[in-house]
Amino acid sequence: MSSTIQREFPLLKGKNIDALPEDLFIPPNALELILEEFSGPMDLLLYLINKKDIDILELDVASITEQYLQYIEIMEELKVELASDYMVMAATLAHIKSRMLLPQDNELEDEEDPRSTLIKRLQEYKRFKSVSERISNLPKIERDYFVANAGLPKFNEPKEQLPFNTTDLLDVFAEVISRPKFEGIHFVEFEELSTQERIEHILGLLTKRNIIQFFKTFKKSEGRQGVAVALLASLELVKDGNIEIIQNEDSNQLYLKSVSQGVH
Repeated sequence: MSSTIQREFPLLKGKNIDALPEDLFIPPNALELILEEFSGPMDLLLYLINKKDIDILELDVASITEQYLQYIEIMEELKVELASDYMVMAATLAHIKSRMLLPQDNELEDEEDPRSTLIKRLQEYKRFKSVSERISNLPKIERDYFVANAGLPKFNEPKEQLPFNTTDLLDVFAEVISRPKFEGIHFVEFEELSTQERIEHILGLLTKRNIIQFFKTFKKSEGRQGVAVALLASLELVKDGNIEIIQNEDSNQLYLKSVSQGVH
């Protein structure tokens, strides 16, 4: 019993179209979408392996080579320009297939499997592709989410004008010019006190009394400078072993006592 298969053709102005018109224009890049799924020959090869559910370590080179060549033939029929990498991979697969078909010599049992290099490349490519896909699936700014940006509105603050006019400014300037000018200069001269002279003064006082109060070694009019010079002079005499500085426990007064034989 024979059966017929009814084929449906598209209609154009009521007529069936069973072939493409000869003057039909197809853009040169219209068929490039077929290749967009594969980023290169290794990607195509990995796709064919996964499609057949083949373990990479047990790669059937003959079957994969036939499918790979069929794909290239389809691309050539569609007049899609293939990259040279696809042709290089086709030649590599054909070379491996030819080596696999050769009879194995028992003496060359330790010869390296011709598929080993290709398998290593496929394993490495599969790892990198898996990592790149995971990275690509991560949320990306300006693709999966957008950063909210908010700024403060700009306010036009009124500028306060100075509370005077040009007349007030001229009046102030004239007042500054009319101020009296003080050109007199007064120099204050400080009497320089000598530590050596103060030492001689203290020794002179100790010739009259063996113990004297510290405040009697300087004048009140000499101020802080006189106190400092008298203290320095007293410390010099202590260092030379001529006097001792004494302070009673129940008093804040300092006393200078002569200890040198030459001072009475």
